[in-house]
Amino acid sequence: MCASEQIAQSVVTKLWVLNGETDMQKILIVSGTRPEIIKLAPVYHALRAATWADVTWLHTGQHDEMAQQILSCFDIAPDITLTRLGASLLDFGTGCRLQLDNVMAQQDWALVIVQGDTESAFQGSLAAFYNRIPVAHVEAGLRTYNLNRPFPEEGLRQMISRLTRFHFPPTQRARAALEAEGIADSQIYLTGNTVIDAQQWTCANRGVKRRSKGRGHLLVTAHRRENWGHDMAEICHAIADIAVQQPDLPILFPVHLNPMVQGPVTSILNNIPNVTLTDPLGYTEMQQALADAWLVLTDSGGLQEEAPTFGVPVLVLREETERPEAVDAGCAILIGPTRKSIVSEVARLTSDLDAFKKMALAGNPFGDGTASEQIVHALAQGLTHELASPSQLRTAAVQPASA
Repeated sequence: MCASEQIAQSVVTKLWVLNGETDMQKILIVSGTRPEIIKLAPVYHALRAATWADVTWLHTGQHDEMAQQILSCFDIAPDITLTRLGASLLDFGTGCRLQLDNVMAQQDWALVIVQGDTESAFQGSLAAFYNRIPVAHVEAGLRTYNLNRPFPEEGLRQMISRLTRFHFPPTQRARAALEAEGIADSQIYLTGNTVIDAQQWTCANRGVKRRSKGRGHLLVTAHRRENWGHDMAEICHAIADIAVQQPDLPILFPVHLNPMVQGPVTSILNNIPNVTLTDPLGYTEMQQALADAWLVLTDSGGLQEEAPTFGVPVLVLREETERPEAVDAGCAILIGPTRKSIVSEVARLTSDLDAFKKMALAGNPFGDGTASEQIVHALAQGLTHELASPSQLRTAAVQPASA
């Protein structure tokens, strides 16, 4: 064994098992929004159960009240909570990056884990990159290749991919996108989507199951930036039309707290008898609403993944989706945010029972609930390999600690 290999082996021995004692690897999870928490919670619990990982949860404060609800649902108390500086995305991003830099400089982190395509995920990745900490990206490889839709998410996730060492795409299509962008196959681990893990955990631990009798309600969510303004008004007018056409159909619309959503929703839908407007639902409550739904109208990416678990068809209120697997599988239809298309498609699925049944029975193409287990296994093997690699050790030895 050459000298560099001996050094590598001694590092691995020190880091993993020495005379029966484990030196835990310090893993930092960075999240700030409701969807991130949902999809990282199963990874967090799996890492806490691992004998090699010492995991720390950092909450950036990007979402406040909504985030606290989700954290509580999954029995997570953040170890570190940053202070949100300013209301704009620019102010938040600047303050978040500064605080993340301080956190990452205070510990010898083995890995930073981010999820998805939020400002929190991007700032976490960027801070890790500048501090020479490997990045793991959960739900990697989603693409529309249209930087305006969704904005700014499409740009953020593409940039995160350039900084990532461990890519965890949820589907073959996402994996193919990463490979087409020149990312090495050895850095890509196909796992399925952790959102299915989260749903299974919630059903088992919070008692979620179908309770409604009959066909159930129409569940509506709309919040994406690209739908603000005219398109949001179109969506709301369509819901009003559907409510008038089907007065026996209950319509449940949890309304996002952003004023750009609250304004048109309340002004157009507030006084319609069979439309119920609520504050945003907690995660458990949303899963129960899905379980009791007849049909979902949404511009949310997460609901496109979650609704098929309960056999609920989805009409996507967007021009494109980074989750085309749902469309390909037949459990979702991309219809856009126009009043005419929404009303027409809901009417079609109301009258065409065979078409509705086909969508309801399509199944969920996003995973089997083992994604978190696969991620933790891949990280255990991947980190060991990286630390054992003589080339990695040589590179670390010759590069300066800062630019």
